[in-house]
Amino acid sequence: MHEHYYTASPTSEIREKSFKCSIRGITLVLTSVSGVFAFGESIDKASRILIENFSPTGNTVLDLGCGYGAIGLFIKAIFPEQTVCMSDINDRAVDYAMLNAGKNRIDVAVKKSDLFSEFPGARFDDIVSNPPIAAGKKQNADLISMSYEHLNPNGSLWLVAYHNKGGSSLKKIMEQKFGNVEDVCKSGGIRVYRARRGF
Repeated sequence: MHEHYYTASPTSEIREKSFKCSIRGITLVLTSVSGVFAFGESIDKASRILIENFSPTGNTVLDLGCGYGAIGLFIKAIFPEQTVCMSDINDRAVDYAMLNAGKNRIDVAVKKSDLFSEFPGARFDDIVSNPPIAAGKKQNADLISMSYEHLNPNGSLWLVAYHNKGGSSLKKIMEQKFGNVEDVCKSGGIRVYRARRGF
């Protein structure tokens, strides 16, 4: 059976790749793992662009669908005053996000959660995600809709995607739900979209 990186409990063989990565003057040592987005010897291009362009709205951040932890860990390292929570549906992603947090001595909370299933009533100032386009339109529409409910007033949802490979649909859904959306960055077909929740 073919497994996706949003599979809850991957059974594929575990293979690891460790590497150093520097973004915005911060260097982390990270380990990626098979069965988790994005397995390789460097941070995927879209996640890097999101990290490079993120600026906090307030004091609390959720990295939703964190994979092995690159986005949330870099945000906490770059903005140490932020309280950062990271979540993923994938058991292996949660394990490796915790492993990478410990390896870099970064204080974040990591939870296994199917979207917001483990965050009843929780609200954040920023929600960031490199969303699983391959999971389908409904899953990503739910991610956007539920993010709105879990943002504080004036909070922001940040998504990154290839505009012509599903990103344009995400942008439309963000516009419909939030009543606003902006392109924070355009780079090589990749865009960072930001939508703000009103008061």
